[in-house]
Amino acid sequence: MVKADAYGHGAVPVAFALEAAGADGLSVATLDEALELRDAGVALPILVLYPVPGGQVEAAAWAHIAVTLGSGRVAEGTIAAAAGASTTGAPPLVVHLEVETGLGRGGVLPDGLGVLVDAIAAEPGVTLGGLWTHLAAPDDADNAAGQDARFAEAVVGLGVEVADPAPGTVVRHVSGSGGLLGATAGAWDAIRPGLATYGLVPDGLHVASAREPGATNLQPVLALYARPVRVVDLPAGHGVSYGPAFVTDRASRIATLPVGYGDGWRRTWTGLASTIVRGVRVPLVGRVAMDAVMADVTDVPGPPVTEDDEFVLIGRQGGERITGLDLAAAGGTISYEVLTGMSRRLPRVYHAAGSPVEIRYLAGGRSEWRASSSGTGISVTSRSMPS
Repeated sequence: MVKADAYGHGAVPVAFALEAAGADGLSVATLDEALELRDAGVALPILVLYPVPGGQVEAAAWAHIAVTLGSGRVAEGTIAAAAGASTTGAPPLVVHLEVETGLGRGGVLPDGLGVLVDAIAAEPGVTLGGLWTHLAAPDDADNAAGQDARFAEAVVGLGVEVADPAPGTVVRHVSGSGGLLGATAGAWDAIRPGLATYGLVPDGLHVASAREPGATNLQPVLALYARPVRVVDLPAGHGVSYGPAFVTDRASRIATLPVGYGDGWRRTWTGLASTIVRGVRVPLVGRVAMDAVMADVTDVPGPPVTEDDEFVLIGRQGGERITGLDLAAAGGTISYEVLTGMSRRLPRVYHAAGSPVEIRYLAGGRSEWRASSSGTGISVTSRSMPS
């Protein structure tokens, strides 16, 4: 799953990493997300998990992007658009049918599945590539098992080849990270790992005993670092940020970090979050602004904290660690929202084998990092790098 900019991690670099690691395919939520990957040169099969407007069907076919069909007029429009595109020479549109088994969000009801399969078989401009459903509560074994059973009942006996997930056959897929780690549904022919791909166990999930070693070994991929743009000593009684929501009750050393709700650092974390500097957890004080948060570093041992110190907002430093799960709990949300909320204006630096290999900027610029010829450092080769 690389939708929502690969859960905030950067869809294109992550897609290439997954392709190199042997992934069989990628899933996104919108055609725009799929086209971004194709335009970047990603060759893996790509599935859009939601229906697309009829006007986008031909583009999907030409780009060899599979789309999801559900039911009703949208499905009929997609099939008709694919038929029209085929008359212009476009390749057949590959579709995966979402089966409604209990989520209540999308897909075709089981009693209408056969009719839709027949409609696809009758149209040479459309090819059936898969059948799938999505679990509403993978942490509820009975609920998930019930959905799995309804899916099995719906897809068995359709008269389509589903036994062999080789290229050109129909693939059945049910479980995402929750179903995989919770072991609450069948494996079928494929799985759609999402949050686990990025090193986190879905919030509140009861991990099956057989899956505990794998879940324990997951390590978050993303870390968020910042250096202060100002460190200043403020007297007692001085306000910090809007309101002011925080007033110093003593002489305090305050570091301003250039991260705010415009970057995905939520305003609801005001007074609830912390950061790590020199291996010490310190409070973030004052109201979260669009572009800044402030840390009270008065009690950090050693020489006074300066603008040269590195702060960890998500990640590990010394014996301290802050994860997306921690921030989700503080803000009354889920880690999915924390990660996908990381805005594109945050530069992404990608590492492999402990060394930086690429950086992505907001304006679409990318830079490759590589070892210098002397072997003594890292040099940067710019590709459309913003000034």
